[in-house]
Amino acid sequence: VLTQVARNAKIAILGATVPILNPVRVAEEFAMLDTMTNGRIVAGMLRGTPNEYVTYNVNPAESRERFEEAVQLITMAWTEPQPFGWQGRFYEYRSISIWPRPVQQPHPPLYMSGSSPESGEFAARNRIGLGFAFTTVPRAEKAVAFYREKATESDWEPTPDHIIYRLAMHVADTDEQAMADLTSGAPRREGMSLANRAVESAVADRGYYGRDKAEQRARLHPNELKERIKLGQMLLGSPETVLRQIHAIRDALGAGILDLSLVAQDRGAMMKSIELFGEKILPKIRDL
Repeated sequence: VLTQVARNAKIAILGATVPILNPVRVAEEFAMLDTMTNGRIVAGMLRGTPNEYVTYNVNPAESRERFEEAVQLITMAWTEPQPFGWQGRFYEYRSISIWPRPVQQPHPPLYMSGSSPESGEFAARNRIGLGFAFTTVPRAEKAVAFYREKATESDWEPTPDHIIYRLAMHVADTDEQAMADLTSGAPRREGMSLANRAVESAVADRGYYGRDKAEQRARLHPNELKERIKLGQMLLGSPETVLRQIHAIRDALGAGILDLSLVAQDRGAMMKSIELFGEKILPKIRDL
């Protein structure tokens, strides 16, 4: 439905958890969608979370190697004009030849998470865009600098559109109203979601990305609203305030794409936030 309703906008699918999926199927589905949109698909590739690996009976310790091999296979399936075979560590196919071919050449834009140095290095080496979700600007700033350094070593330079930064957003007529919209009249939320605390703790204990528990829990349980704003985890305030916050993130990261999660707690505030963003903010950031 979206491919037919959105006639001009790019459509980002962020994304497919490729280590637990059939990579040839992933390549075919993205190519089909790229054909349906006449070349407007943006393809996100994810590693996933430990609970997903348990569900699919895949060893989480193999996630990075599976991810890297799958992405390389998908890219080759999009770009190789002749049928080819694949014999890797995790995937083996006698003959691969997808149809239809992607409209975009050599293939749709690729993005992946930049949550670790290993991810940044792989993305830079393969000219893949980098995405960050609900982290902090200081953490993302270090990761982006590392990514750019590795890209230079691979003889290319990322553009702003190679960096996606995802964060929460709420806009109201005034800063005070925006804060009130999120702090009154609804259950208090300590994290970005009302997820089961025991499950979150178990995920942190697993140290999925090879980091210590404290850092994992810092990622799972974001700071209170004012601290989130300060750290660049949230855009909150009047249109003028939010515009300044966007400029600050752009200056720090050079990010050309913001992936916004609307967090108003009732429909009226949500619609007002969308209206203010579209009328007062979007026209002023198109040329950033």
